Amino acid sequence: MRYQQMRILCMFDLPVETKKEQRQYRMFRKELLSNGFVMLQYSIYYRAVPNRSAGKKFETILKRMVPPVGEIRLLYVSEKQFEEMELLVGQRSHQEEVIGNNKMVVI
Repeated sequence: MRYQQMRILCMFDLPVETKKEQRQYRMFRKELLSNGFVMLQYSIYYRAVPNRSAGKKFETILKRMVPPVGEIRLLYVSEKQFEEMELLVGQRSHQEEVIGNNKMVVI
């Protein structure tokens, strides 16, 4: 197996009209955060993984938590593709500025 650093992008659009839907949204978002995903934009989270097969672990975890309604998509991109993302409007978050594309951060 080839070792290639990747990012998993999780993009979701979940309804929040009822109390039950709001709870499902919060639970799904909490699951993303507890598994190391970081918010890129509202409803778009990402996580670095060493390769696609390691990413499948997180895909399996998230599949157990998906609510019955809404849309959730996962996209695997290489580290190079992620680095080349263009920001058309707005600014990078503080976390993006500090960490950047470092694979390991010493605290």
